[in-house]
Amino acid sequence: MDKPHAPACERNREPILEVLHDHFHDRRAVLEIGSGTGQHAIFFAARLPHLIWQTSDRTENLPGIKAWLDETGLANTPPPLELDVTGAWPARRYDAVFSANTLHIMPWAVVECLFAGLADVLADLAKVAIYGPFNYGGRFTSESNAAFDLRLKENAPHQGIRDFEKVNALAEIAGLELVEDRAMPSNNRCLVWRRIGG
Repeated sequence: MDKPHAPACERNREPILEVLHDHFHDRRAVLEIGSGTGQHAIFFAARLPHLIWQTSDRTENLPGIKAWLDETGLANTPPPLELDVTGAWPARRYDAVFSANTLHIMPWAVVECLFAGLADVLADLAKVAIYGPFNYGGRFTSESNAAFDLRLKENAPHQGIRDFEKVNALAEIAGLELVEDRAMPSNNRCLVWRRIGG
């Protein structure tokens, strides 16, 4: 099959890698939620060989992810898992979770399910890194983000850039504390939380 390709993955992968180097250097196994095309997975797994990089996504995206993984043949990328965050989660625990450009695509109720489900897969002191655009104080951080939000809502009314404060509140309910909110290119952010205690 022709592998799916997302140009945004190539544009944002280097800045995200810097965050992952800082926060995942002492991790062992990461669950990527919403792996999309699989491009992020093969890029990060090749440069963070100490990590088992577990991809996951909804059923329709798995063949594309598998095509990228098979072509690359990295030893630290097991086959992708089917994961709809509103359903059953993997049975094992991970000391890291990563997700990029997912929260603004999901309905808000599904974002809530994502954070609620983390409790079942996070090991003690696990870290969670989420990349994408966010609003602060209910306001867009740039005109380009406002335009992007409008395009999202025209595509599907349930989509839209999420408010940092509401997302962080979900994280706190899930037993996470924010350890970094890093500014990224193109008016994006990378939020990193750590699980509190056990």
